[in-house]
Amino acid sequence: MSSLTGVTASSVLGLLLVAAPALAQTEQLTVVGAGGALQEAEQKAFFRPFAETHKVQLTEDSYSGQMAKVRAMVDTKSVTWDVLQVEQNSMLAGCEEGIFEKVDWSAIGNRSDFIPEAYSDCGVGAFVWSMVLSFDRAKLKDGPKSWADFWNTERWPGKRGLRQTAKMTLEIALLADGVPPAQVYDVLATPQGVDRAFTKLDQLKPNILWWTSGAEPIERLASGDVVLSAAFNGRVSAANQAGRSFALLWDGQIYGIDYWGIIKGSKHRDTAQRFLAFASRPDVQAVFPKHIAYGVTNKKAQAAIDPAIAGDLPTDPKNLAGAVPMNTAFWADHGETLEARFATWRAR
Repeated sequence: MSSLTGVTASSVLGLLLVAAPALAQTEQLTVVGAGGALQEAEQKAFFRPFAETHKVQLTEDSYSGQMAKVRAMVDTKSVTWDVLQVEQNSMLAGCEEGIFEKVDWSAIGNRSDFIPEAYSDCGVGAFVWSMVLSFDRAKLKDGPKSWADFWNTERWPGKRGLRQTAKMTLEIALLADGVPPAQVYDVLATPQGVDRAFTKLDQLKPNILWWTSGAEPIERLASGDVVLSAAFNGRVSAANQAGRSFALLWDGQIYGIDYWGIIKGSKHRDTAQRFLAFASRPDVQAVFPKHIAYGVTNKKAQAAIDPAIAGDLPTDPKNLAGAVPMNTAFWADHGETLEARFATWRAR
């Protein structure tokens, strides 16, 4: 999940609680998120409360989800980040590569308290997000109803926004081509299925504006640069809370989990572990959806969420009908090959 809008590249929280002479003795922690409305919500639910409760000098940074910088830090033993918000396949691959520290789950809580997908040897599920189809209802009264409609440039002329990755884009292409949600990864696991996805993308390629940060589709919908876009559901909901009227179509949503991970070689590993435990508490997680419409991973937190809010989360049962759960194992096995083909295709 990515964006750089709405958050300072580096900000310090909790400093008012610490007298200047004692600053050098204060525990320190650098937490890296995806920026924008998402990181603003993380500030309110996780970062500031942790800094205040634990008297920690917490510094924020943000990134676009690319792991090259993290690998370079670990390889050169010059780690300046501590806790990283990371997507599913990056967590799985990074754990195998040794990029992340192993998590002490005994300090987190009972695994049975969490949804199964929240567990990783190297990370703790932070929240559940989804990729949805969106458009500006103020500009498009009778908009599309499905990913198949997304391809209909005659009825809805104009540019489309898609994320600049094979992951999620190929799934969307197959959904648009009529593949049932439950069969998407079975089809994509075959050479014919991959060809089918790229053939479908060929049809739309001249009309696509690619985005890399989660804030971009929201900004482009607002400016009219695109008429339809794939977007993260939480970004859409946040924009609507700020006065926009963006559609949020759950049919064909692709949902996944982001994790909190500790970068291998972190100089503040113990403090980082305490942050993971704090951010996993049900009372803390239950606050998060008040600020952005992403689902929680602690089942006890789910029970504490206002029903009016819960209905706008990707994990609400009615929103899961027709959904595609992100297949992390598939992308761990095939991601490198498919991303390389996607980059070559896009450059043509």
